[in-house]
Amino acid sequence: MPDLTTMTSKDTAAPRAEWTFHPWMVAMMSTAMGLSLVAVFGVIWFRLSAESRDSFTPFQRITLLAFFGVILWLLYRMATVRVTAYADGLRVRNVFKSYRYGWDNVKALRFRAGDPWLQLFDAEGNRLGILAVQASEGARAGRAAKELAAVARSHGAGQPLA
Repeated sequence: MPDLTTMTSKDTAAPRAEWTFHPWMVAMMSTAMGLSLVAVFGVIWFRLSAESRDSFTPFQRITLLAFFGVILWLLYRMATVRVTAYADGLRVRNVFKSYRYGWDNVKALRFRAGDPWLQLFDAEGNRLGILAVQASEGARAGRAAKELAAVARSHGAGQPLA
């Protein structure tokens, strides 16, 4: 067990990202949708008469709040998708799940014309859509895919096993 009294801030620092990318269009649209949702339903709620608002049971209010909470959480996750390269591997944050791949497990990255997002192929033959690099970003996404492929190659990703 390490001696925690002698650990320096260098020992506990988070790994430094070498490269990261997150889409602007999706983040802007998710933020705009979240703000619109809060504004529209906030105005509707406060425009209701006190008698109408009082007719909602506590269960109905909790249900509405839970529904809006889930929608806002989904929009938040959409706004924060990203792909980050570290010295030890790749971290992908998609809407529902985050993934970590060591560089030795990254077999290929593919982003062809017509693809909706960047595809990662791992050493086991699985394919993962990297939602951060989306065709909706246009040329910016194409540059990001090329940059990420260069970073991956520099770490030995996609090399045949000896």
